[in-house]
Amino acid sequence: MKAEVELLKLKLTDAQEIKLENMRLNNLLTLKQKSSFKVIAARVIGRSPDNWSSVIIIDKGVYNGIRPKMVAMSYLGLVGKVIESSNHVSKIILINDPNFTISAISQRSRQEGLVCGTLGGALIMRYLNSDSDIKVQDVIVTSGLTENCPKALPIGSVVALEDEFSGLSRYAIIKPTVDLSNIEEVLIIVP
Repeated sequence: MKAEVELLKLKLTDAQEIKLENMRLNNLLTLKQKSSFKVIAARVIGRSPDNWSSVIIIDKGVYNGIRPKMVAMSYLGLVGKVIESSNHVSKIILINDPNFTISAISQRSRQEGLVCGTLGGALIMRYLNSDSDIKVQDVIVTSGLTENCPKALPIGSVVALEDEFSGLSRYAIIKPTVDLSNIEEVLIIVP
């Protein structure tokens, strides 16, 4: 009887995992059908083993039409961009990596800045004037000025504002819309 109960628990766990995967894939499919740009769906098959970079590996590469500098997104928003591509796999640098930067704007005020990743996993929007019209809870989206990146992809929302050391400018701390630690599938935007 115990063995049968354990088998049923295992089957229930498998069914739950399939249900969650189905929901994620359905969201990606809906986005793919609604988007105005061509995309390639891919699964995350690996992560960078080091603690100071945020890189994922996907199961698509040059053979599938993926090239460096292409942008990766999920149904929630921007994920990162392709930095390396071989025949069947590609590496994507995530938006929270310190080496990632992208031009962005506040959806409300249209205030422009440069979003960068940090070692702590948050994002920082830099180059804001000290009197810039940006507030906590503002939604930050791509500006369309970065190569291969369409306009208005959600990046995150402002959680805090701080003054630069010089006092002449400020920066915004942004929480990403995508949970980058749990990303399992992405869409690569084909320019």
